[in-house]
Amino acid sequence: MKRLRCLAPGKVNLCLFVGRPRADGYHPLVSLVQPVSLADELELGPAHGNDDEVACPGVEGENLAARAVARFRAVTGWDAPPVRIAIAKHVPVAAGMGGGSADAAAALRLAAGAAGEEAGGARVRAIAVELGADVPSQLAPERCLMTGVGEGVRALGDPEPFGLLIVPSAHSLATADVYEEFDRLSLGRDPDELDRLSGQVPGAARDDSLLAERLLHNDLEAPARSLCPPIGDALADVRASGAVRAMVSGSGPTVFGLFAGAEGVAHAHAAAAALRPRHPHAVAATPVGPAFAAPVEVHE
Repeated sequence: MKRLRCLAPGKVNLCLFVGRPRADGYHPLVSLVQPVSLADELELGPAHGNDDEVACPGVEGENLAARAVARFRAVTGWDAPPVRIAIAKHVPVAAGMGGGSADAAAALRLAAGAAGEEAGGARVRAIAVELGADVPSQLAPERCLMTGVGEGVRALGDPEPFGLLIVPSAHSLATADVYEEFDRLSLGRDPDELDRLSGQVPGAARDDSLLAERLLHNDLEAPARSLCPPIGDALADVRASGAVRAMVSGSGPTVFGLFAGAEGVAHAHAAAAALRPRHPHAVAATPVGPAFAAPVEVHE
């Protein structure tokens, strides 16, 4: 069996608008999802034993990547010998950057590559939808509009260059807890408003003025801050670093800042260095596209 390696980029939500829960309990979303260069590393090769394995040091409990491989086998009938996927984590865990979903999407890309299956095909996309709301948007990681409960993914093309300052938190937040607080605060949007926003976001995403747009908003910021007040301090520090906008990513508690233009990349690096005495894991990043995350064969 050939060995394959790929990257699983984390993401930030440049906007995230959330509706009231549906009858099935899921919340409809409208989000502009941007994969970033802060990424986990995955490698697929032969298993050490008689079953598929996923090794992810430092992460306890079931790994979504293991479910991805199991569902890939079940849906496609792939009967290759057991595989082992080793994951080196760099994206913070339970932090609103979709790291677990990125790993699951990367595991699907690797399994598809090993099986000769089209990673963007209908069967793999259906598995991604089944695994979770963030997985479909990260199956071919690129800037996209995400709608519904994650099943609607519309690619929007590569953005103009800009820099990102990512400030992970010492705390963690469970996504389910943030949504529960969101519902308690009665913040859900009407379906008509979500429809209107889903029409506005794609046009704004192609415009350099996006970084000054009112569409840069996260409906989950208020409930995340309610559950984790230190987020407010991190937002203030990112604003003070010179970012044109400071936001919470996804359900938090990671905070990120945007630095406009090609020169923004250097500004983000300088800001990360300046913030590390207070935020030791602050890091600069850039937006990435599908080529960044494509599987490559490992030659030993």
